[in-house]
Amino acid sequence: MPIDASAALAAEPRRAEIGWDHKDVQLYHLGLGAGTPATDPDELRYTLESRLQVLPCFATVAGAGTAAFGGMGAPGIDVDLAAVLHGGQTVRVHRPIPVTGRAVQTSKVAAVYDKGKAAVIVLRTEAGDDDGPLWTNDAEIFVRGEGGFGGERGPSDRLTVPERAPDRTVERPIREDQALLYRLSGDWNPLHADPAFAKLAGFDRPILHGLCTYGMTLKAVTDTLLEGDVSRITAYRTRFAGVVFPGETLRIRMWTGDGRVQVTVTAVERDDAPVLADTLVEHS
Repeated sequence: MPIDASAALAAEPRRAEIGWDHKDVQLYHLGLGAGTPATDPDELRYTLESRLQVLPCFATVAGAGTAAFGGMGAPGIDVDLAAVLHGGQTVRVHRPIPVTGRAVQTSKVAAVYDKGKAAVIVLRTEAGDDDGPLWTNDAEIFVRGEGGFGGERGPSDRLTVPERAPDRTVERPIREDQALLYRLSGDWNPLHADPAFAKLAGFDRPILHGLCTYGMTLKAVTDTLLEGDVSRITAYRTRFAGVVFPGETLRIRMWTGDGRVQVTVTAVERDDAPVLADTLVEHS
């Protein structure tokens, strides 16, 4: 089989040294739509180096975007990349991410699940510096046609949407050029920029990066319910349920609970087509 789960799980973690500074953080935040209005004090904490804080989802692009798929070259993983989809993402931060830093990042295959007609590979990336652990990233990679190898099916992380009205609903527009700006943080897939390539993939135009929507959503929750304080966020997970296009509008619905915010994200212009599902922000 193209996927040898035992070999993949037994492989030694890949190790890399990464670094970032305030320019990387500012570029990432701008790629999420930060800075509108440009002089808004609440936006300056994402864009001005003297006031800068770091959204925890920056961990997905630190080191030029190597976190999401850092383990796909592991022994035992030999799949057709055309059959690969980014199914979900979880970031857990162990303390606030510094504006400037260097870290050692390790990547490994943490789990391989057999979904029957597909496999799900969980790629785990952990980063730490001289002061200890910084973050843990889990990227769930859905590989069509690679199931049926007799492995565990894995846990179900589906969340039931509350039957009551959301506590807060906000809308966030996606600029026409947003994917072009976001990709400068490390995801150079032409699917998000080249119309001809997008057509080959079955889309009539380039789509926005799922991790950009992921970041936009966390910023919206932080600004709406956490008083803009990123240090309160401890973990954030989502499932990528559908695509969204530059120029569209995200509708972000939020339900608050004890130390958590459950979220759904839809595309306004396409009759609330699902974009992110099973989305949860944990906070202090």
